[in-house]
Amino acid sequence: NQGLEAAYRKKLDRLIDRMQRSLVFWLKAAYREKPPEMAQDASDGGVGGKSPAMNLRDEMTSLGARWQAQFDEAAPALAEWFSKSAFSRSDAALKEILKRGGFSVEFKMTRPVNDVFQATVGEQIGLIKSIASEHLSDVQGMLMRSVQTGRDLGQMTEDLQKRYGITKRRAALIARTQNNMATATITRARQQELGITEAEWMHSAGGKHPRPSHVAANGKRFDVSKGMLIDGEWIWPGQLINCRCVSRAIVKGFE
Repeated sequence: NQGLEAAYRKKLDRLIDRMQRSLVFWLKAAYREKPPEMAQDASDGGVGGKSPAMNLRDEMTSLGARWQAQFDEAAPALAEWFSKSAFSRSDAALKEILKRGGFSVEFKMTRPVNDVFQATVGEQIGLIKSIASEHLSDVQGMLMRSVQTGRDLGQMTEDLQKRYGITKRRAALIARTQNNMATATITRARQQELGITEAEWMHSAGGKHPRPSHVAANGKRFDVSKGMLIDGEWIWPGQLINCRCVSRAIVKGFE
């Protein structure tokens, strides 16, 4: 499902890019309106009007509320699109594999599979919302530190760009990891639905720093319902962050 990963990341990036452009534009405007002074706090210090620190804080509070609301609003539809796409692609791939082996199946949305689907949607909603909340919280703290240390507009803009890069990398990790996890979970649910009880762990041989325990698990069989005991916990291929491993179903009589 690499195509889905790329499409999901692109949609997340589009939201993040819009938020970043808005933050940079309005925070730079607020900064220019009242450049911060060293050691200013949120009070007006006896001077009429808002202090530079209060001006920036209020602008960020308003921007934060606006963009968190936009991510919260976008999250359910985007999460459902991703989940439906993951199910559709995984089912199509599994049907094609079974067809090549001489099996013809028609998948339905059974109750166990629907539970997996709803859980996938719920997890995506939380993760999408968290992209904005973490980014906005960090930017808020960064702004106040900029005021306290007397940083200029150029430095503040550079700091915003650095934080933007961190958020983009996190979105990429979410897209990759959730794609792997969703595919693995859907595949396991369908295997159990078909009465497949055993599978073989297959290491992807991808990534610069593969987990040694996952490399060692390559080719070993495990119970589909339990997973494999690796590093002291029962897991399935693709379940952990950045795990690209997959499974090969063992069909009795066709091994």
